[in-house]
Amino acid sequence: MDEDFLLNSKSAKILYHDYAKDLPLYDFHCHLSPQQIAEDHRFENITDLWLKGDHYKWRAMRAFGIDEELITGSAGDKEKFHAWIQTVPYTMGNPLYHWSHLELKKYFDYDDVIKEENWEVLWDKLNNIVQSDSFSARKLIKNSNVKVICTTDDPADNLEYHVQIASDKTIEAKVLPTFRPDKGLGISAVGYQDYIQSLGDAADLEIRDYEDFLKALENRVEFFHKNGCRISDHGFEYLPYVETSKEEAAEIFRKALSGETVSKAEEEKHKTYTMQFLGELYAKNDWAMQLHIGPLRNNNSRMFEKAGPDSGFDSINDFELARPLNQFLNSLDAKSVLPRTIVYPLNPAHFEMVASTIGNFQSGGIKGKVQFGSGWWYNDQKDGMIRQMKELANAGLLSLFVGMLTDSRSFLSYTRHDYFRRILCQLIGTWIEEGELPADYEFIGKMVQDISYNNAKEYFAIELD
Repeated sequence: MDEDFLLNSKSAKILYHDYAKDLPLYDFHCHLSPQQIAEDHRFENITDLWLKGDHYKWRAMRAFGIDEELITGSAGDKEKFHAWIQTVPYTMGNPLYHWSHLELKKYFDYDDVIKEENWEVLWDKLNNIVQSDSFSARKLIKNSNVKVICTTDDPADNLEYHVQIASDKTIEAKVLPTFRPDKGLGISAVGYQDYIQSLGDAADLEIRDYEDFLKALENRVEFFHKNGCRISDHGFEYLPYVETSKEEAAEIFRKALSGETVSKAEEEKHKTYTMQFLGELYAKNDWAMQLHIGPLRNNNSRMFEKAGPDSGFDSINDFELARPLNQFLNSLDAKSVLPRTIVYPLNPAHFEMVASTIGNFQSGGIKGKVQFGSGWWYNDQKDGMIRQMKELANAGLLSLFVGMLTDSRSFLSYTRHDYFRRILCQLIGTWIEEGELPADYEFIGKMVQDISYNNAKEYFAIELD
């Protein structure tokens, strides 16, 4: 894993080393803890930093036959680390193999192959670094050359840690909230009434009906905007679109608020109308809207009861996306209120369709207004990234792509930007080597820089110092 890792041609090496390698990072979607950034969190040990909350690694360990006690259970951190190191050599072909080695090389200057034979030496070596004065959440951000971090935040959040970060001039990166109102749309979820109460408390109003609910969302958008937010995010197992009136949506909300049973069709109507309301609100505030579409969550009920959500029991959903996606985007575009939008399909069967759909709604003099988002989750690997970029190039303009993001809870995941840039340069370098593009490195190198950083910088309405 040397400097030319994944770069198998002269052109790929030129594009990476001369144009992409040293660019800063623009991480516009992640799940990092703003509290850990605000408090400059120090990690207890390498397990705390490397394995905690990482359901990618947990899935691999389960597949390798590791007992759950050593994954999410009460086993000690050293034992959990040993179990992961046992697993790593057998992840070849999985992006975890590359990611794990890149993370240790980047942040710990570890160049050897990860093997079980040296696990105890590795445990001591890594912990000596993790527990040193030069190692903390903020130092990892600074050493990764990150300029923008957009976390994922609920509308009911008071953003206290974002306020704290904004007032701390020693934090060089721009750390901003992202508005994620999924809980407000899930009207059939257990505890929905309690959530609406917390949303109303945050908005300083009593939510008695749908009009109050929409007002509370608008209030929180305004609050988030004042605190630097310029991006929303939405997660859908599938994207619904069922036209309905405000009056019908209001009646459905009344039923949910009073604890009455709400049907699937009614929930879809509520989501559709509320998303249309939010989309218009985002356009008004010049926000970008992200749509993450397609995970089937918590499929193993026994393990969900044991380990809880986001523990590695989600997979790819299978459903029709073309019609509702086009209908939803069109319902906003028809009123000239379609915000900049990024669509992330989890099912690769939707890649070509999404690549063609975004071309239907490019308008308003905004370059790449509607984006086909980077390979996400199960597509966040070499083949998935290449396929996503090829489909985008075939149906649209790869040169306007806003590029990579970590979508991670780990401060070590910034290496995924480097991984992406290497794959991007190898892909375009191959086109040059095979005569499909001219060897105009200055011009094409600029495009590589745009995809790696500049496009995101221009796309999002976030002012950098």
